[in-house]
Amino acid sequence: MTEPEKEVVIEREDGPTKGRYVIRIDGHEAEMTYTKIGDSKIIIDHTGVPDALRGRSLGPALVQRGVEDARAEGKKIMPLCPFAKAQIARHKEWQDVLA
Repeated sequence: MTEPEKEVVIEREDGPTKGRYVIRIDGHEAEMTYTKIGDSKIIIDHTGVPDALRGRSLGPALVQRGVEDARAEGKKIMPLCPFAKAQIARHKEWQDVLA
């Protein structure tokens, strides 16, 4: 797996009950969606990277950003998305945010 591209910009779109992190490159979007559970938990629902963007470590970068934001905001994560769950399991340093 390669490192994420240095110039990748991850945008956060945060609504009252749902949100997503998105990376836009060359007309394609990689995203990770989440649902808010009260003020203290989020559920990561889905992580998707289109074929055109595969191999750039964008999925792990999205999960990492979600973990960092949850930690900074004092929230816990329930990773229902199999990809996010596997990424968090691989990174012991991220597991402090698990619900």
